[in-house]
Amino acid sequence: MANLLTLSDGTVFLPVTAYRHRQKQLAKEQKTLARKVKFSANWKQQKATITRLHQKIAEIRKTVLHQVSTIISQNHAVVVLEDLKVRNMTASARGTVAHPGRNVRPKAGLNKAILDQGWGLFKQMLGYKLQWAGGMLLLVDPAYTSQGCAVCGVVDARNRVTQAEFACQRCGHKDHADVNAAQNILARGLLSTAGHVGVACSPA
Repeated sequence: MANLLTLSDGTVFLPVTAYRHRQKQLAKEQKTLARKVKFSANWKQQKATITRLHQKIAEIRKTVLHQVSTIISQNHAVVVLEDLKVRNMTASARGTVAHPGRNVRPKAGLNKAILDQGWGLFKQMLGYKLQWAGGMLLLVDPAYTSQGCAVCGVVDARNRVTQAEFACQRCGHKDHADVNAAQNILARGLLSTAGHVGVACSPA
């Protein structure tokens, strides 16, 4: 997960790493819990320790998302977001016994990184903060936003050279891939807003 968000004006917000930075500590505490007699006093005490750690992770994530959503809502009247289906994006790759999944471990790591960002909570925060400020939050279909050229509009999977590089195969336009995607998202959103100037956010 390269970044939490990339805006269409080139602004980048670093990823939330609340869970990643405490993953080893959490695993250690859970192993300690597994060695204790279930429902004993020591087990309950260790269970409470793990609960507090989860709460700390959630609070750190919430603080970061509050800061980012406040900055964006204070500086932009119209914001366009991809209508991401986080539940589908983070579905397990394990498959079934008959049809086992592929790249299970990398997919599990990606799922944790996606969930650590808290995009669903961010969308809620940004929505009500923009409403308070008299602004507007628009959601658009995310399909092909990363493959389409923000300059000429051509959609081609080859345009996405690497995770970070975008180079249009038709017009030669080059940009950071996430900035190009955010500009496509903004263009889609503004089709229905008749001239309002806004900013788009592309999860990276």
